Amino acid sequence: MPAFAPWGTPDTVFDALIGAWALERTIEGQARMSGTAVFSPLGPHMLKYREEGRIRLADGKEFDGHREYLFERAPAGFLVHFAETPPRLFHAIAVVPDGDALAGSATHLCTPDTYDSGYRFLPDGSFTIRHTVHGPRKSYLSATAFTRLAP
Repeated sequence: MPAFAPWGTPDTVFDALIGAWALERTIEGQARMSGTAVFSPLGPHMLKYREEGRIRLADGKEFDGHREYLFERAPAGFLVHFAETPPRLFHAIAVVPDGDALAGSATHLCTPDTYDSGYRFLPDGSFTIRHTVHGPRKSYLSATAFTRLAP
């Protein structure tokens, strides 16, 4: 299988996530967020993900926000869990070649709404996560771009 520098192969994406990232998020028509995300090892098969940043709502109000997940190594990809006790599965991402990038997607039913998520690991070393949420309670697109911060 070809290597997708700097991500390598689907089996090496998990390890390449470790470290600090700048993040920029847009929640279509609702908010923007700028901040940082850190993937910290919790052992050989688990990463703690924590993001922190400043959120600006469409009406101009601003506040600080944060979110945490657990990423678990899986063959050719990873599982994402909500950071709860016990952890609860959000989705499983199988990473595959997609043009000059690596990508994966999954669907999560959060009754009554559905989250369609897509990850793209790009040749420049950045990555994106898009969540398209639709249902009777929620309807929006959240798009986040991650750029590696210097160590």
